[in-house]
Amino acid sequence: YHVKTSKLYTDYGLLTANEDLCQDVHKIFLELTGMGKPARLKQLKHSPFTLHKSMLDLIEYETEQALAGRPARIIAKMNSLTEVQIMQALYRASMAGVQIDLVIRGMCCLRPGIPGLSENIRVRSIIGRFLEHTRIYYFHHSGEELVTLSSADWMERNLFNRVETCFPITDEKLKARVLEEGLDIYLRDNAQAWLLQSDGTYQRASCDPDNVVAAQHWLLERLTG
Repeated sequence: YHVKTSKLYTDYGLLTANEDLCQDVHKIFLELTGMGKPARLKQLKHSPFTLHKSMLDLIEYETEQALAGRPARIIAKMNSLTEVQIMQALYRASMAGVQIDLVIRGMCCLRPGIPGLSENIRVRSIIGRFLEHTRIYYFHHSGEELVTLSSADWMERNLFNRVETCFPITDEKLKARVLEEGLDIYLRDNAQAWLLQSDGTYQRASCDPDNVVAAQHWLLERLTG
């Protein structure tokens, strides 16, 4: 938490007494200080060790579910998407029929809406008063609805060249709140959303004057009463 960026950035933190998660965090700090080997963790995934593979595995699971005719869904919110293997996995998921929504504020090297490749992928960027800085990864996962928060974008530098973490939200009330406040409202935003086209350009979302949805304004009103 930084006194300056906290006034401009949106982000999440988790206060928890979950013993496994707390032990994982302790091991990460031992690793960072050089007092421990790369940690074997119970709930946390961390780069440059397990995070990349765990994301690929989760995407692949949704792909397999779709191929089997079962419900499959991926929603992800991050700053940037540039990592090649993850983009390839998302393309495969799309071709299998997985519905994918990405909320990506900055760089996105993936191209949505290409017939036969990415017609099931939609990408939007929310540009408003605050700098969107949350990373949220949602997977339907046979109805389990996995929701994870992370410090890492799907970028090479985050997944291979830094120590980053990703942790699950297991409390059902918190999970519902993250889905509502962190994903659903951003997918409904029609005031500050820009939609990535298959040619790499962005078009502003169409806005019904009688039904304006601005995610950041909605959150301000909700959180400040």
